[in-house]
Amino acid sequence: MTYDEAIQFLYGLRWFGAKFGLENPRRLAALAGHPERRLRFVHVAGTNGKGSVCAFLERIYREAGYRVGLYTSPHLVRFGERIQVNRQFISDADVARLVEEMQPWLRTFPADHHPTFFEVVTVMALRYFEEQRCDVVVWETGMGGRLDATNIVTPLASVITNIHYDHQRWLGHTLAEIAREKAGILKPGVPCVTATEAPEALDVIRATALSLGCPLYVLGPEAVRAAPLDRIKLLLPGAHQRMNAALAAATVRAVSRVLPVGEEAIEQGLARASWPGRFQRVRLGTGPELILDGAHNVGAMEVLCATLQEECPGVQPAFILGVMADKDLEGIAARVVQRAGRVLCVPVPSERSADPARLVAVCRAAAPTLPVEACGSLREALDRVQGEALAVVTGSLYLVGEALELLEGQAGGVRDEKGLNTWTGPVAPTAVSPR
Repeated sequence: MTYDEAIQFLYGLRWFGAKFGLENPRRLAALAGHPERRLRFVHVAGTNGKGSVCAFLERIYREAGYRVGLYTSPHLVRFGERIQVNRQFISDADVARLVEEMQPWLRTFPADHHPTFFEVVTVMALRYFEEQRCDVVVWETGMGGRLDATNIVTPLASVITNIHYDHQRWLGHTLAEIAREKAGILKPGVPCVTATEAPEALDVIRATALSLGCPLYVLGPEAVRAAPLDRIKLLLPGAHQRMNAALAAATVRAVSRVLPVGEEAIEQGLARASWPGRFQRVRLGTGPELILDGAHNVGAMEVLCATLQEECPGVQPAFILGVMADKDLEGIAARVVQRAGRVLCVPVPSERSADPARLVAVCRAAAPTLPVEACGSLREALDRVQGEALAVVTGSLYLVGEALELLEGQAGGVRDEKGLNTWTGPVAPTAVSPR
């Protein structure tokens, strides 16, 4: 099998939609020889900040001399971003080999219970990390936690970044319901570290930890003023990133008996960690400076606007906004119009994209005098902001991925892998169940 054939096969798996449950990934892992039983994990869940916390954790462990696997989603441009060892993407050859190796196992599943794209890729990652003899794997959930395919592992620590409203169709309509799904990654006796602030969500996490005998570490605002954060500057800007860094440092310390890490490695790891698509500053030729940020829900957009005020005080940039149709468009727009000098609404490269015309209407309702316009594409919007000093591309990580591809001059190539992020087939009902 060639790499292009493997990617086409993975595209075909999107038809099986997004399903919740552990039966398929457990069975696939068993067919693969249970690689998860020979690996050590730090499992990261939460609404926002998961990727950044994973980046901090990965860099700390690498600074300490460990061989570190990193599993995250979605990818921005290339599929290989999802599976990395020491921040090196999995090779095309290994992707092709692993996809081919899984084919006989996949044929053992009945058609109406076929594994999804995410389930297949999760077990591929486990196989690869075992082959690569990783000392530790930083393991990000896809959605939720309790019934997420990544939840077949028993980690050294469970991390819950925070709880906000997102994916309510699947995770629940209250913070307590969402927290219950996220807290589903907790395992008996395994430490849990969280920076969750919302009382009703934190109550659920506390109760779950107590019932499972999990040592619980809850970080408050004082964590960002503790050493070494009191003396270092992060590459990732914003007050929220300092909390993400504090969460990573606390997690490393919580499992230090199993994975020893010195304070110098923690400090160097925090100071050197980077993560694309999170307040990433780039320039498009001779045009404006661009800030790329995948703020895809109300909580993330609030954080982006606060960081803009912190990093670019007094500036009202042009916002190039593309959002998924199932998001809280009114809530996102209400935050955007408070910071924007103008808004250009664009489609996201996904079947689930909100119509730019609908987004224009929502933004105009929130700020009738603000200049708001629809564009047929991100490229068109970028052309229209050439006279601006600063433009912000935001609303979806998929849109950020498209921007990065344009900046790299790769858009329109024969190998478009961004579409792998979007399922196109049947979608399972909500993961929330009576308790």
